[in-house]
Amino acid sequence: VFGRTRLPDGRPAATWSPVWQALASVAEQLREPVVHGAGNIDFPRLEAGLLAVCATGWGAQDEDSAREEARRILLLSDPARRWAVIAQGWAGKVASRLIANLSGTGPVGQAVIEATLDTLFELVWTPNGLLKAGADWYRAYPGASGDAKRGLIEIARDFRADGTSRADAERWLLRALLADLGDTYRRRWERMRRVGRPVVLVDNVQSGPGPGLMKAVLKERADGVGDQVVFFAGLRGHRHPELPDAVRHPLPEMARASGWVPGASPSSRALLVTLPALTPEEARRVIADVCATATDTDGATRVEVPPQLPYAIHRLTAGSPLGAAMLGQAVRQNRPVGAVSPGELLTAGIEREGDAEHDRRPVYRELLDRLVPPGLAEELAVLATAHDGDSARALAEARLGDSFGAAGVNRLRTQLAAEGLPPAEGYFVGDPFLRTLLLLRLHLDDADHGRWRAVHRSLLSHYDGLPGNPDTPARARYRLHHELALGDTADAVAYLRNTFRTITPYAWLETLLFVTAAPYYHAHDPHGRDIGAPGDHRKAVALARTDAEEDPPPGVDPTLHLTVRRLLHAVWQVTDPLVLPDEEVAGRMHFDLEQLSNIWPAGSEPLWRAAQQWPEQALAGRPLRVPGGEDRDGGGR
Repeated sequence: VFGRTRLPDGRPAATWSPVWQALASVAEQLREPVVHGAGNIDFPRLEAGLLAVCATGWGAQDEDSAREEARRILLLSDPARRWAVIAQGWAGKVASRLIANLSGTGPVGQAVIEATLDTLFELVWTPNGLLKAGADWYRAYPGASGDAKRGLIEIARDFRADGTSRADAERWLLRALLADLGDTYRRRWERMRRVGRPVVLVDNVQSGPGPGLMKAVLKERADGVGDQVVFFAGLRGHRHPELPDAVRHPLPEMARASGWVPGASPSSRALLVTLPALTPEEARRVIADVCATATDTDGATRVEVPPQLPYAIHRLTAGSPLGAAMLGQAVRQNRPVGAVSPGELLTAGIEREGDAEHDRRPVYRELLDRLVPPGLAEELAVLATAHDGDSARALAEARLGDSFGAAGVNRLRTQLAAEGLPPAEGYFVGDPFLRTLLLLRLHLDDADHGRWRAVHRSLLSHYDGLPGNPDTPARARYRLHHELALGDTADAVAYLRNTFRTITPYAWLETLLFVTAAPYYHAHDPHGRDIGAPGDHRKAVALARTDAEEDPPPGVDPTLHLTVRRLLHAVWQVTDPLVLPDEEVAGRMHFDLEQLSNIWPAGSEPLWRAAQQWPEQALAGRPLRVPGGEDRDGGGR
């Protein structure tokens, strides 16, 4: 993690970039003595270049900020921090003298840069000569003509020029970092203490400083500038415009020789390894490891994980390592007694590792902060209820205002696709885990769930206004889905009852699955208001405990009506990723599907096969599939 990705307050814009920040942060992290018996790594070349770039542009009012920035950079070549106090004094002198040299008006030209660097060379001289040696390295900078000071002047000018010139300057700063690391690992004594190569981990390389850093590394290597550093970068998405020639291999294939031979282009020097989602057993091990950490560090009692919970978490997260690890932390920190559902864990409070000073935040908020690009969570929570581009645009017009509109929808869809989260059939937000988190955020956005009701009613109006027959399965499923999300089950029961013999069994089962994919958080009345005691009221309906209270409409088959009503609530409950799989409900679903296959013998095979397969799929945390209709629209949940 590189810390800041935006210009710090008070920092001159011409002396800072995300890549500059990334290189400084990498050096700060690598200098820590993580190898037993090894000292800090020195970065004199990088230190001199970073100082040259940020040496100008400060005003008299910025003296404190300039002093702190100089102090931070000067400590990059301070092994064992023996000179930390001296460095702080240097930093104050450097900052004061640099500011004194600036007029505060007009463009910063070569004369000003040269004056500030003269001050730098005059005042900064470490006892072991590291900074001077680092500065001398810039004799080779283009245009330096063998003069170190001239090289630092040129790199500062190129950085301030922005565009291609800044990219060239950033590449030289990267080269300085790599050269400093190379020196450390080449020294004989260091080779005895540091086995292997230095490793740099870059997360979310598709955003922030990532693209600039990645391009610089690949360009250096393509130009024949060798280094010994291993870069591991996390890249969201399946494609990246900067990596057209990268070789792609699935992770299992990397257990053997990859056969990767870089080509001439920079992007061919990147090896893309696609990471598969965690399996249920891998998710269980991740959660067990997280919950065992407490015993390893402080001797606390091991947190017992309910046996069903890891597999329910795997179903919720779709195999996301981040989701499994963070929900494991929620289990460890909250130490639940007895069974606990994934939904309860998502709303539980959690504190960040090593950050006990701040208030605990709900787990779903922490996950959204990491999964959703900054500033988009509110709009995306609304659009997570949409099913395609048309419904998303209608929803944006009704709920997000004219300033967002169709352009905002298209921008969000493009950004999601770039993050590896394209739409899926029937859903604007295709990733089921992210969609669940966003819907939970929308539902809990206000105490009376007013925004939740307004969003779903806007979608109901959208589908009611479409041309054509509203009772065809392709149309009705959307209306009934949103009515169920508002707590109204009557129309869904009536539709499924009335169409049981008029549409194909495949279409009927597909409609049932799509409708019951509606989120359920707790009991609501038909107006969406909270009612009754907390808990899941679907189970009581599914197990026929409320049959006596239900009065079927006149003229309908009461057996068919009650069976459909029970089945609707059973499927709604067993496919809900926020609850633990329930064997009782799954067993009743099996019974009612078999009963329906007996009611309609002509279409009994799909119903009978669903009766055999769905309980097993639900209890194993797998999506329910329409038998024989896996390749049809809406064939799974």
